Amino acid sequence: MGQTLTEKLIGNHLVEGEMKPGQDIGIRIDQTLTQDATGTMVYLAFDSLDIPRVQTELSVSYVDHNIIQTDYKNADDHRFLQSTASKYGAILSPPGNGVSHHVHRERFGIPGKSLLGSDSHTTTGGCLGMLAIGAGGLDVALAMAGKPFHLTMPRVWGIYCSGTLQPWVSGKDVILELLRRFSVKGGLGKIIEFYGPGVENLDMSARGTIANMGVDIGATALVFPSDRITRQYLKLQSRENHWQECRADPDARYDEVTELDLSTLEPLVACPFNPDNVKPAAELGDVELSQVIVGSSTNGSYRDIMMAAKIVKDRRVSVNISFDVNPGSRQAMENVARMGGMLNLFHSGARVHQAGCLGCIGMGQVPATGTNSLRTFPRNFKGRSGLQEDRVYLCSPETAAVSAIHGRITDPRTFGRCPEVPFPDIFTYSEDWFVNPAPPSAEVEIQRGPNIKPMPRFEEIGEEIRGEILLKTGDNISTDHILPGGNRILPLRSNIPAISEYTFEALDENFPDKARQKGGGIIVGGENYGQGSSREHAALAPRYLGVRAKIAKSFARIHKANLVNYGIVPLEFEDTKDYDKIQQGQSIEIPDTRKALREGRDTVKARVDGQEMVLRIQLNPREREILVAGGALNWTRQGLQESEGGA
Repeated sequence: MGQTLTEKLIGNHLVEGEMKPGQDIGIRIDQTLTQDATGTMVYLAFDSLDIPRVQTELSVSYVDHNIIQTDYKNADDHRFLQSTASKYGAILSPPGNGVSHHVHRERFGIPGKSLLGSDSHTTTGGCLGMLAIGAGGLDVALAMAGKPFHLTMPRVWGIYCSGTLQPWVSGKDVILELLRRFSVKGGLGKIIEFYGPGVENLDMSARGTIANMGVDIGATALVFPSDRITRQYLKLQSRENHWQECRADPDARYDEVTELDLSTLEPLVACPFNPDNVKPAAELGDVELSQVIVGSSTNGSYRDIMMAAKIVKDRRVSVNISFDVNPGSRQAMENVARMGGMLNLFHSGARVHQAGCLGCIGMGQVPATGTNSLRTFPRNFKGRSGLQEDRVYLCSPETAAVSAIHGRITDPRTFGRCPEVPFPDIFTYSEDWFVNPAPPSAEVEIQRGPNIKPMPRFEEIGEEIRGEILLKTGDNISTDHILPGGNRILPLRSNIPAISEYTFEALDENFPDKARQKGGGIIVGGENYGQGSSREHAALAPRYLGVRAKIAKSFARIHKANLVNYGIVPLEFEDTKDYDKIQQGQSIEIPDTRKALREGRDTVKARVDGQEMVLRIQLNPREREILVAGGALNWTRQGLQESEGGA
């Protein structure tokens, strides 16, 4: 029996375990990427390991999130990242170069390679036929140190594509259709692999958009074959020498298959407040808008920006619309300018911003009070825009540009003939946009501003966990709920004592004071707890405030891994009805926690105000060791000390 492309990619990088669904495996990581909102903690962690140089084939440090410098903090972080990249052997992509996912596939991504990134949308690399996975910063730091990345062997979900996208329908509508059908939890525990004759009708912009939002359907990764479309794209990037064919065997078998006829899709829009609340654009014509933004990590490619530019040519957007354009990369911006698109945007009334994430993570571009914002972004969780009572809709560049002209959500198929996007023979770029590291022999001083604090040190887990239930949440709680983004908070990413003051701000603004008064405690959540961003601070800040366990119906993959990495025990209800019995403010006792972890027990008993319930421990032996040690850094240091002692 043949293999899927996913199985080939994992098999070529497998260093521990067996490729059986549900088994713990370790894979070799060829490339890593970090971004500035998470990268400071990655390099603080790497620095604490006393390893002189990154051990990967390639590591790139991107500055693309905290690029608005309202005070010294972001600028200090950027100097820190430049100095650590230089010292430890990583390439630096400075602010203005663009979003890591766009820039990495343009300049560094290689079919068949593995990529681990401290950003959940690292899955974008799957558009090139890479095994590209988002993870918490500590996992990336360990990969940079040459350690395997561990995960549960996923099931492989095949999406069999036929047909061709109709005019005005693009890649964003493909992933929104999958979210509409299967929800943000549809891909949990799976890698999604696209195959079939329709795949060659999806260009690289469509593939990048779909792969980017693979994580937003819950998938570990999303993979496309490396085929003639991939080769054509790499040729445009002057990197055809990096191309190799990567595809599934003709007789490959998938764990599950979904058939998708691309010709049947229509323009779609995700309504507030989740990417899976999807409706046809044709049904939303009564939604008036005050803001439209084209761009971000999802739809900031040359094709996406140029499509918007062609739609608004010789037209003015509605007087009531703030029309913003966030190119995904400096390269995209330059080539749109070369092909005449920038003047179209300027004349339409658009505000063209520097290449970066910007409003996608609440770094500027906050919408007006009581209004609707239409964006080509990947997420629309409540408050993510920087306004707690926001109403954000998600769509394709086609729908966004046409809607900006009309001032309300508009089905772009009503606009007339869909423009064709012209492409240059070769995308122009400059190697000088990147900063190469110093040679290994050079002495490099790390620049640490006053806002950059050392990585906190945590003690080992005690024999039992007891305390108060500090907070009870509902289903689909995102990392934005746990620790919000935005220009108030993101600059504090390298200062855990300061950023912890915003923990659970969206749910309980008094949470930090309560946690300190109670000496820490326990959090209770519903299904898919911790979905969304890879931000490890959503685990690190609660841990700093004394949270030692989280109990939920189920956890999102990256957040659960981050909890383990920082010594918070993730427990799940054996009987989900027990969730309804627990109330915030009750006392809870989980005896023999340490012993249960060490002995490999699958369950542990808890007492909540005297009432007993059973909690599941769904962890592998390595994760149990990490928790007992008090977190991944402690565990890694212990391993390094034992190795040195043995030597």
